[in-house]
Amino acid sequence: MKSSVWVRMDTWVRHLIPATATIFLLLITVVPTRLTAFADIAPMLPLMGVYYWAIYRPDLLPAWLAFAIGLLGDIVGGTPLGANALVLLLVQGTAAAQRRFFLGKSFAVTWWAFGLLAAGAIALDWLLVTLIVGRVVDPAPVLFEYLMTLCCFPLLTWVLARTQMAFLLDV
Repeated sequence: MKSSVWVRMDTWVRHLIPATATIFLLLITVVPTRLTAFADIAPMLPLMGVYYWAIYRPDLLPAWLAFAIGLLGDIVGGTPLGANALVLLLVQGTAAAQRRFFLGKSFAVTWWAFGLLAAGAIALDWLLVTLIVGRVVDPAPVLFEYLMTLCCFPLLTWVLARTQMAFLLDV
């Protein structure tokens, strides 16, 4: 029997939740604040979102969508075009490829692996920006950005897990 329009629309909207949540995290990252130079050390929230969804629902946040979110981040954040897009694409690909390893593991293992992947992703982002701009960008804020990202990961993972349990269990 064919499902009703409302059921299909509900399923379609639920499939948009990972992308919408990750774009929302991106927008939170680029919102101007009154804190001077906070943008330099703000946590990479979209990186966490892409990592989480690549492990737990890679069907709803495929590689092309991670690339598009990264490109949007480059545009609204003022970074060189393609830097964040490439980084998020690589993070999505790496996390999705290791998905079977992460499923069923403790949160500590997932957090540890995120720390390693985030270190590489943030270092690659710094390197790409340095190469594209043509001068060495100060690496000190990058270290603080990494630490902020690592510290925010447990809270954001909890929020994303609750979102998944509330909206995506039966999808």
